[in-house]
Amino acid sequence: MAAAVTVAVVGSPGLAAELGKGGPPSDLTLYHAVRDGHAETIVAPTQFPEKFPPLVAALGMADRILLVVGELNRAVAETIATVELVDVPTEVVLGPAVGDGEIARLLKGGRLEGAPRRPLDPVALRADLAGWNAPERPGAPLAVIDHAFPVKGVGTVALGIVKQGTLRAHERHRLWPGPKEVEVRSIQVHDVDRREAACGERVGLALKGVEPDEVPRGSVVAPPDALRAAARLSGERLEKGRYYRGDLTEGAHLHLAVGLQIVPVVLARVDAGGTTLETDRPVAFAPGAPALLLDLSAPVGPRIAGRLRVADVSG
Repeated sequence: MAAAVTVAVVGSPGLAAELGKGGPPSDLTLYHAVRDGHAETIVAPTQFPEKFPPLVAALGMADRILLVVGELNRAVAETIATVELVDVPTEVVLGPAVGDGEIARLLKGGRLEGAPRRPLDPVALRADLAGWNAPERPGAPLAVIDHAFPVKGVGTVALGIVKQGTLRAHERHRLWPGPKEVEVRSIQVHDVDRREAACGERVGLALKGVEPDEVPRGSVVAPPDALRAAARLSGERLEKGRYYRGDLTEGAHLHLAVGLQIVPVVLARVDAGGTTLETDRPVAFAPGAPALLLDLSAPVGPRIAGRLRVADVSG
């Protein structure tokens, strides 16, 4: 198993900067540290709360979550409501202004009620990160892409994380959810050339057969039979977020987040037997994959609307 982990730091962007060396800022800012052969990628949703998708993307990249509660405000409340619907191991980091009683009342009744809590101590956190690793997921290689850009003399370079299996240079794969075939010409892991990258490692991939603008965030490099892609999906019974104030009824226009893909969606059917979703373009997924529903136009309350698991392609 690779000695690597990706950690989302949400609730306070300042802590992420104390855990690693920052990369170029965008809606997501990534910080990196390599200590004694252990690689850590820290993801902070820089443009949240002004924009909601960066928070969802940061959580979608993460093997572990650090939920920082430095004060009790609207942005922190929305962050908590969102993290509650994400099945990723989470620790709650308390700033000096927040007491145990306050946070206990805020988290009562949700997934985070029993989450470990710790004081805000960057030195202790840096030490503990060295013992965190991404879970090992055997199977076909699968890399989820979060950035892509052109490099002179190289071509298209895509940055992402190997989420399953082992990815090897010179393999040919499909660029999901589209039909294009690409070749992984070369692999870098933290600027070091490698012949392969294991599950959990952050990679830079030189891709042949595709232009950078054809590799949006959420694209997946994987074998042709590894996933499914569709614009009409079925899912299990929909679970509404307990703080969401809108109605998840048939005909509702929302956004669907599967991995790092965030696309407009319409709820075509919602009943006790399940849910049918119609997206404006195909989405790549594995049957049973978790998905979030977002209401980016919610006038009040959190913008996280609910969750479900995508079961299959709907007929």
